[in-house]
Amino acid sequence: PVHYFCTMGIDLAHKHRKNTNRKAPNSEDPYLLLLVRLYRFLARRTESGFNRVVLKRLMMSRIHRPVVSLSNVKRHLANKPENTIVVVVGTVVDDERVLEAPKVNICGLKFSQAVRERITKAGGRVLTFDQLALERPNGENTFLLQGARHNREACRHFAGLRGKSTVPYTRTRGHTNRGPERSHTRKKSHK
Repeated sequence: PVHYFCTMGIDLAHKHRKNTNRKAPNSEDPYLLLLVRLYRFLARRTESGFNRVVLKRLMMSRIHRPVVSLSNVKRHLANKPENTIVVVVGTVVDDERVLEAPKVNICGLKFSQAVRERITKAGGRVLTFDQLALERPNGENTFLLQGARHNREACRHFAGLRGKSTVPYTRTRGHTNRGPERSHTRKKSHK
């Protein structure tokens, strides 16, 4: 008798699952598209994980690129060497509660006018990503920083994130007032 030997495969249940990772940004901003081209090249040609992370974050939606405040930058710079460049793939905004702006080298997509002035006045530098690519092509001595993604108002209503402290959707939006939703429980004597 002839024996036919065949290798068995695995029936994967998720063979039709779509890969949801972005291959390009949805934005049509020409400057952002140029940065994506630059960091796609760097991610391919260098063995640096930094460039791959920056490329992935450049393609993210604005919800996933939350703002970073000056106080956040100052807090994370506490024990870092002086030549560290803080890298924020997003917007950097001022925090008026910080009385003394730190002397920091920072790279970001956008900067508010106030934070740009305060950092340069303190002796720091504000860089763009193309300047960073020339200065530190492999991302050495950099510190990647991102804001809190779940600080949006919408996230307060997500049960998966908040659990029992989820805030209900109501008709009136107030800090403690639940408006018409509570009116049916009120006693008759409290008219």
